[in-house]
Parts: sequence; C-alpha cells; structure tokens
Amino acid sequence: MAKSGVTYLNPPSAPPVQGMYSHVARMAPGELAFIAGQVAIDAKGNPVGVGDLAAQVGQVFNNLGLILKDLGADFESVVQFTTYLTKADSIPVWMAARSEVFPRLFPGGKYPPNTLLVIDRLVKPEFLLEVEAIARVPG
Repeated sequence: MAKSGVTYLNPPSAPPVQGMYSHVARMAPGELAFIAGQVAIDAKGNPVGVGDLAAQVGQVFNNLGLILKDLGADFESVVQFTTYLTKADSIPVWMAARSEVFPRLFPGGKYPPNTLLVIDRLVKPEFLLEVEAIARVPG
C-alpha cells in the first residue's frame, strides 16, 4: 500500500482504461473527506479563465490541492474524482489539459478513478468545469 494509504489498480479482468485514470482505488482503513466540486475561482471568489477550459482546469486542481493540503493530505490521497463538463466538444481540451496537470500531481504515474459527465450547465455560466473529490485523510 502506498504511503498515502491509497493504491490504484487495474485488475486483469477489467478492459483497458480510456484515459488517465485507474479502474479501482483501494485504501487502508482511514478517514474519508468528501470534497465539494471545485470551480475556477481565485482566493477572492473571482472567476478565472472565463471561456478558457485549459486555464480553468489549472485553477480547479490548484483549489483542490489547497484543500487537500489543509486536510493534511495530497493528491495521492485521492480515492476518486468526478468531473463535470458543460460541453461534449470540450472533452479533447479536458484530456489535453489533464495530460499536462496530472503528471505533476501524480508523479508515480498512477491516477485515481474518475467519472466524467457532460451536463447542461454549472452554477454560473462562466464555469466550464467542476471537479469533486473523495480523499483518504489522516484521522
């Protein structure tokens, strides 16, 4: 088991993954934190990257990282992400932006499970993506 208490697996019976995620996250007993979906806002609540999905991806994962740090955890403690996009044609931009961000966040090259959903809109129309997380935190 990894030092974070979370191990990412792709069982041999599972089909090949279709991106930067694992089929399974297995965790040692511990406390779970359910982190609300984060959107692209700065520390003052101002939207970041309006109209620019790649910029919003960076801000969203920055926000998640700050929250994880406050909880005494890091990205390798993430058990699962759920990602919401507002346009299906944004999927290639999401995949490219994630390919830039994830190797820095997950230096071991193992990625948590992620469910990607395309929805009508988010709380404000300037937000193009939202990501929520479940993480194992020190308890």
